[in-house]
Amino acid sequence: MSKRLLLKELSRYNIGTWADIIYRNALLHPNDEAFVYGDTRITFADYNTRINKVIHGLGKMGIKKGDVLGILSWSCLEFAEIYGLTMKGGYIASPFNPRLGKDELEYLIKYSETDTIFVGKELVAMANSLKERLPQVKNFISLETAAPGMTAYDDIVKANSGEEPDIELGEDDPVCIIYTSGTTGVPRGALYTQRRFIEDSKILVIDMELQEGHKRIQITPLFHIAGNTHFRSSLFTAGCNVIIKFFDAAETLETIQREKATHMDFVPTHLAAMLNLPDLKKYDISSVKFLWYGASPMPQEVLKGGMRVFGPIFAQGYGQSESGPAISHLSKEDHNVLDKPAKEQKKLSSAGRPDIGVQVKIIDEKGNDLGPGEVGEIVVRSKQTMVEYWKKPKETKATLVNDWLHTGD
Repeated sequence: MSKRLLLKELSRYNIGTWADIIYRNALLHPNDEAFVYGDTRITFADYNTRINKVIHGLGKMGIKKGDVLGILSWSCLEFAEIYGLTMKGGYIASPFNPRLGKDELEYLIKYSETDTIFVGKELVAMANSLKERLPQVKNFISLETAAPGMTAYDDIVKANSGEEPDIELGEDDPVCIIYTSGTTGVPRGALYTQRRFIEDSKILVIDMELQEGHKRIQITPLFHIAGNTHFRSSLFTAGCNVIIKFFDAAETLETIQREKATHMDFVPTHLAAMLNLPDLKKYDISSVKFLWYGASPMPQEVLKGGMRVFGPIFAQGYGQSESGPAISHLSKEDHNVLDKPAKEQKKLSSAGRPDIGVQVKIIDEKGNDLGPGEVGEIVVRSKQTMVEYWKKPKETKATLVNDWLHTGD
């Protein structure tokens, strides 16, 4: 019987691709938990095998490298697997906001050139109502349940081999389209490559002090750039993601206690809801080492209450759909000013310092650099900003100027 050459296997996929990261985790941490979702737990070996099976199944359905795979779902285990199989199979993930209405979804699905859509069980009715409008979509695949007129995701897993796929991936292969909020018009898709997502993940690993074996409570939705980067950074470091589909304050604290979670990401309203629980003190949250918030300003009284309960373990991130998202962060150390004079506490209203590998400027309408106290636009340069707006060259040219991303902020 021939010996398994582990080091040779570790060099199967190109460095700088997510296929390399996923396979590495399966080889070096095969029995460590990768994801927890409700009562389901899967290891890194399981995760790798399951996504291999779906890649083979999609191949039989005529879906090839470079095709766009739509995801219309709330966060769930299968969502995390779809991200993994797009990263490893060379597809382009296109996650849609489940809160959107029919017209907005129709526009995005057509704009993205999606021809296969994975549908969460809560969105089956919505997807069915869109079918007549989407003749170009050839495959509807249901998640977590069987649905009439759709292929069940579980059936694809059961019917296919878990062997490694024969796919050549490169650092600059496209991997995901993340959509802007559309507050100033129709949403636009920010296109990312394998390398750019890896560069961004490295930054969050540093900012959140992530190490092998950490356990993150994933509250931020996976369709969003924030949920996407938190998913990626834990996968990058062989940490475990505990996926929560819909936030509930008591359930979240119970999950922290049960799983002995070490990290969590949220928005300020999540923290306020947890602090308002009348029986907050009954939960054992001593395992938590790091709390990360973003998306909106943190009210100082809420932050003070959080630090009394959880300790001085808060940090804040600033970014956007087009920036990777990493732009800057306010560290744990910068938060430890609540007992200091008001002048020192002013930093809590800032977005912190530029992240490692990120350059930030404030400019006026003519592109001139501005100084302290002057108001202008934030522009950003890094290796993890989007490649372009998907199929929108004019908007790309206006937003990416000499490698500087104009954020509009």
